[in-house]
Amino acid sequence: MDRSELKEFLDEKAAFYNQPKFIETDPIQIPHLFTKKEDIEIAAFLIATIAWGNRKGIITNGTKLMELMEWSPYDFVMHFSEKDTQRFAGFVHRTFNEKDLIYFLKALQNIYQHHGGLEQVFENASEGKTLQQGIHHVRSLFFALPHLPRTEKHFSDPLKNSAAKRINMFLRWMVRRDAAGVDFGIWSRLSPSQLSCPLDVHSGNVARKLQLLNRRQNDAKALVELDTSLRRLDAIDPVKYDFALFGLGVFENF
Repeated sequence: MDRSELKEFLDEKAAFYNQPKFIETDPIQIPHLFTKKEDIEIAAFLIATIAWGNRKGIITNGTKLMELMEWSPYDFVMHFSEKDTQRFAGFVHRTFNEKDLIYFLKALQNIYQHHGGLEQVFENASEGKTLQQGIHHVRSLFFALPHLPRTEKHFSDPLKNSAAKRINMFLRWMVRRDAAGVDFGIWSRLSPSQLSCPLDVHSGNVARKLQLLNRRQNDAKALVELDTSLRRLDAIDPVKYDFALFGLGVFENF
């Protein structure tokens, strides 16, 4: 199909999947349980961090994590101390374990207490740069405290050729203005036009079948190629097509 036909096809699929019913089976349902901005973004950041593998497992462990944080993620982070660490004993999602989680809570506390919060650090880090470069700089700040080297693998670095799927998904949730009510759009300092598609095996395979992507690896170079293709279809809201690519891959076996 030519570009206009492809755009029409993907616009229809994006509209079909970008609906409230999408929330019912997706990890985004967990931050949707909150109304306070800081609760939403902290819950979303942590859920995105563990968002790999079976989606039911992600939702189960994400719910358990919110229970451990007493369903008040911002308040819990701001008052977190060593006496709270024991409650996370045994928490694990795939390779993300209690030690990784405890560091993430400390790093989030540092960001909110000393750097203005997640939105502020992403805005500062991305000023005059691409958002992928901004992710790299936020990551450096995130790991400014003493930590185990193993924990760094849970926050991907685009400048080390990672597609950074989970952090790009988190940014889609926070930044994209979504009239359908799936994405939150609670961050006003970044633009949806800056976002990159959360590239994973599903979206990558569909993108290749639709000739939006040629590179075989799902890495940072592939992300640039896919972003370029999607921006040609919609420069203002390119990552709306994540719904189309993901939906075609997961629900339709395209």
